Amino acid sequence: MANELILIVEDNPKNLKLVRDTLQVMGYHTVEAETGEEGVRLAHERHPALILMDIQLPSISGIEALQELRADPVTSPIPVIAITASVMTQDRTRIMAAGFDGFQRCAKSSTSHEPGRSGRIPQTSRGCAV
Repeated sequence: MANELILIVEDNPKNLKLVRDTLQVMGYHTVEAETGEEGVRLAHERHPALILMDIQLPSISGIEALQELRADPVTSPIPVIAITASVMTQDRTRIMAAGFDGFQRCAKSSTSHEPGRSGRIPQTSRGCAV
């Protein structure tokens, strides 16, 4: 799958950079969107091999954007993986029931990188893992 185009829909600049840089180092091409509407538009225009979609986006949510993608015959076959900071079981169930092809936990980047009691930076300060 290397050399294929992946659309990243993420409004958090730190998470976007981490995901984009990781994918590009692995040989993938990326295109980025900060809103659900922009993600839907780019998916229709660019036909990516995969979409990584944040759930909590400005304006329309990632779930609403997925519904638009699935309703369009041009974009409906594109696999869409949800990326979210939520670890709640009911949120994961709701996300998968919405029709996502997969789920990836993504810790929201914090502005503070203070070590926890263990002396290590907490996982929530590290951003998304791809």
